Amino acid sequence: MDNLQSNEILSPIFKELETILGKDTYDMWIRPAIFKLENTVLSIQLPNTFWQKTIQNRYENIIKDAFLKHTGLEISITYIIKEVKDPVQAVLEEAQNTPNTTQTVSVAPVIRKNPFPSRLNSLYKFENFIESPSNRFAYKVSQAAANKLGDRSHNPLFIYSTPGLGKTHLLHAIGNQILKNNPGAKVLYMSAEEFVAEYVEAIQYSSTENFRKKYRSLDCLLMDDIQFVAGKSDKVSVQEFFHTFNALFESSKQIVLSSDRTPQQLDLDERLSSRLLSGPTCEIKKPYFEARIAILRQKRDSINFDIGDDVLAFIAEGIQTNIRELEGALFRLMSYCDMHGVIPTIAIAKELLADILTLEEKRLAVNVHTIKKVVGKHFKIEIEDFSSKRKMQSIAWPRQIAIYLTTALTDMSLSEIGREFNRDHSTVVHARDLIKEKIKTDPFFAAEINQILSDIKAVDNK
Repeated sequence: MDNLQSNEILSPIFKELETILGKDTYDMWIRPAIFKLENTVLSIQLPNTFWQKTIQNRYENIIKDAFLKHTGLEISITYIIKEVKDPVQAVLEEAQNTPNTTQTVSVAPVIRKNPFPSRLNSLYKFENFIESPSNRFAYKVSQAAANKLGDRSHNPLFIYSTPGLGKTHLLHAIGNQILKNNPGAKVLYMSAEEFVAEYVEAIQYSSTENFRKKYRSLDCLLMDDIQFVAGKSDKVSVQEFFHTFNALFESSKQIVLSSDRTPQQLDLDERLSSRLLSGPTCEIKKPYFEARIAILRQKRDSINFDIGDDVLAFIAEGIQTNIRELEGALFRLMSYCDMHGVIPTIAIAKELLADILTLEEKRLAVNVHTIKKVVGKHFKIEIEDFSSKRKMQSIAWPRQIAIYLTTALTDMSLSEIGREFNRDHSTVVHARDLIKEKIKTDPFFAAEINQILSDIKAVDNK
């Protein structure tokens, strides 16, 4: 039995799972489990049925896709429940063990489903890519490239952006769409670093002809992080990439490259740079607020996480530059709430995600006067009405909303909030819980709260 982390075949699978799920989620739910693979059946030993339900509902498809990507196997999963005396403590102890000796695997020889695996992640499709003004051009051109291979209007296709904005998603989506249209197509996704490493190995083992035959027979090459090739001092690898690129281009085969900078900013051979610039160059910019919320909503639905739009809006305001961080924040919050049996709130998110929220969002912990001012303007009532004894609905409802926002966005105690609104402790609790439940059950009201939050942010930034 080999240690799972050192198993040459399966180690990359679990490294990818850790990347997709985030370290906290991986350590909490995946690392303590015991995995055993026999033929195409993966058994997962867990301490209780709650654990099984969590992995089955949220992570099973991700695990299957990771195995398919790295091994070409369509696996099935069975669960073995082995009760332990204190499952929470067991998790903490197992997560702290280094190295982890409980994750073992027995691999029986199997035949790959596809002798030429595409290495695509089936989770990344056009259907679950959130289109927005910041990425629309790249999205549309990628769709065109997938549906009409090698057409000069979108070949080669070059996509660039700062990390974490969806370049890799689009590359996989292109490949998945090509295989959907033509299951027999030869499509390969890989990073530029992997290309260089494979070529160096081919030189060492005198197998460069096989290397060239493999790459130059492709219908579509999808290469991530091309800047790695451009930055190599090893000119032999750069030249081999150019010849591969040129052979595919001359054969009207589709080429899609991604980078964290423009073609002009890459230190490339003038001939290759010229070829790159002959096709469309698409930039993906930072997603707008509405797009970030849409991304979080989609991820929330895919993992069945019960979280309100008000909390999603708070996260979307606090993480503005990186989609991976958005999704990672959601996974972290989900794990925390599952472990502690609590419902996610703005207050919990603010405390739990303090290390990754932007400085701009941290300043959203505004004073109560700002909240009253914005809510009062929204509902057309005076500042004095928030602390008056008047109980008419036109005043009581905005007051309850302001109380809720104060509990969520400030560090004031319930007693302090009560004094600020001239109400007792129980009234503050009632208002907080009433608005929280309304947000949870009424999407139109949740949208209204999101607008008020945006208005508060706008005032705070002035």
